[in-house]
Amino acid sequence: MKDKISLSLPNKPEYVSIARLTASVLANNIGFDIEDIEDIKVAVGEACNNSVMHGNGSINIDVTFIIENGSFIAEVMDYGNGFNKEDYREPDLINHQERGLGIFIMESLMDKVEIDTTLGNGTKIRMIKERL
Repeated sequence: MKDKISLSLPNKPEYVSIARLTASVLANNIGFDIEDIEDIKVAVGEACNNSVMHGNGSINIDVTFIIENGSFIAEVMDYGNGFNKEDYREPDLINHQERGLGIFIMESLMDKVEIDTTLGNGTKIRMIKERL
């Protein structure tokens, strides 16, 4: 069985918590433990923060949660400028900067992260966490 929950949130930082709280409730409902729930909340928050920061001109960000066979899938879409994935570099964790850790954090916390982006067409981040 597949359940799908969709949110369209204003592209403003004060609405990121709605996505995080929704993710938390859904992950709890399907039986993730507290550690996994926290990982999911942080990853969803990072994806939403990236959309708010880099979704230039995007009025809303769309967040979709899919629950399927014990898997938790979160998709965050903005309609900003997008970016060239070839330009992305993993952060230097020794000499880190204040910004630039979002994708690294998402990839560290979730089982799978897919990024679909092209210049001028926005960015969609799809994250999957499997319940073991």
